[in-house]
Amino acid sequence: MTTGPSINGMGPGASAATYDEHADWYNDFMSAATAGAYIERVHATLEELLGPGQGACLDVCCGTGAHAPALAKLGWTPLGVDLSSGQLRYAVRRLTAVAGDATALPFGDGVVPAVACVLAHTDVPDYAAVLREVARVLRPGGRFVHPGVHPCFIGAFADWSDRPKVLLDERYADRSRSFEAWNPAGVRARVGAWHLPLADLLNATTAAGLRIVRTAEAGPGGVPDLFGLLAVKSQEDH
Repeated sequence: MTTGPSINGMGPGASAATYDEHADWYNDFMSAATAGAYIERVHATLEELLGPGQGACLDVCCGTGAHAPALAKLGWTPLGVDLSSGQLRYAVRRLTAVAGDATALPFGDGVVPAVACVLAHTDVPDYAAVLREVARVLRPGGRFVHPGVHPCFIGAFADWSDRPKVLLDERYADRSRSFEAWNPAGVRARVGAWHLPLADLLNATTAAGLRIVRTAEAGPGGVPDLFGLLAVKSQEDH
């Protein structure tokens, strides 16, 4: 299963409209019993990496706000930002949320103690730019947690139709947006996804000035469909 909050971070226009068109469906999809076990695994990974805390945790690309309860459970006060007005109609029922571009976050430098970006890196064509904004708004010593679909096993290059076997092909190196998906009823067949290889993800995180301190994988049947990382901003940054 490949899911993500929205194509919600790279300027106005088509990106916002894409998820606006599917906002009602996506809200139902994220609440459906069929997604329950998967979302529980996502939130378990989020909780394991982020840990308890106080103050605001900015949910970048918050979508419908589906991950706000997991943040609140840890003691954080969830604050969301998303480009999609359709998604935000649902998000504001679950957390304080504002409209904004993930590559130009509407917050000052060093103002939040924690940032989460959950299941969204495939929804933006330039995740490195998002990570630079994450680093900018984080306080020195602040935490950033990224639980996302696994870069090595989830994408147009991966066929999960014969579980537990997963068939991978050469498209792993293709970083372009694709609507191809083994599951025609899933999110990717509707809104597409930009692929970000694992090395690109890790390198973009450190290039943004964030220090990776922990990673995690999760998934059923021995093959992980989730990859998460925890990174911190240097205490010396001002």
